[in-house]
Amino acid sequence: MAQKPSGTGEHEGAARPLWLQGREAVMAATEREHWREGQQPDYGLSATVMPRRRTTRHAADSLEEITESLVQVFEMEISHKKDPATWVSVVTDRFRTRVNGGAWASARELAERGSYNVLIGDSVFYRQDRETFESSHATFLDTFTQGFFWEVLEVLSPPPVITFTWRHWGVFDGAYQGFAPSGELVEMFGSSVARVGTDLRLVEVEHFYDPHAFLSRLTGGCPVHRTAA
Repeated sequence: MAQKPSGTGEHEGAARPLWLQGREAVMAATEREHWREGQQPDYGLSATVMPRRRTTRHAADSLEEITESLVQVFEMEISHKKDPATWVSVVTDRFRTRVNGGAWASARELAERGSYNVLIGDSVFYRQDRETFESSHATFLDTFTQGFFWEVLEVLSPPPVITFTWRHWGVFDGAYQGFAPSGELVEMFGSSVARVGTDLRLVEVEHFYDPHAFLSRLTGGCPVHRTAA
């Protein structure tokens, strides 16, 4: 476990800047017109289900807790705040992200294409060029009706380059692209490298994981209907 970086004391408790105060604080501070849906998203399942199903417990104000909270705010802003200029978790004009050494995507591209399309891309199990922002989110909301959760497992290096491992999971209880649900727990593991500013806002994030292994769990490893379409 990485030690808490020097200088984080100024970010603790009420003294923390907004993006380090947690998802609920950022939502409360967001004007209604900034939401895609015209109202705050509901993260009730994260409050009731996630605590029972996570595998880690991070100490308050630890680098693991801070990193997980920041990424949760970032995910919320991508998914529900339509204008990147209103995202408080990133340095908007500098931010970029990519997966497995692929092409970089800006904050604007994330807002327009959606995180699933950018972070999954194309495979025999998923075609991002056939999905909109809205349809991609609807697909996975329908697939994981009990929630699709994410947790930091371990932080390996401190700011300004935070390297960490993570787990993403959900119960496959809804149909995925025409494939019947199995009711099984589907897990995905990976690592990320986040470069942050002195205020701990995100400047650049690289993710490393196998999206094909994850998607094959939803299709039984059978891509026939994707290639035949």
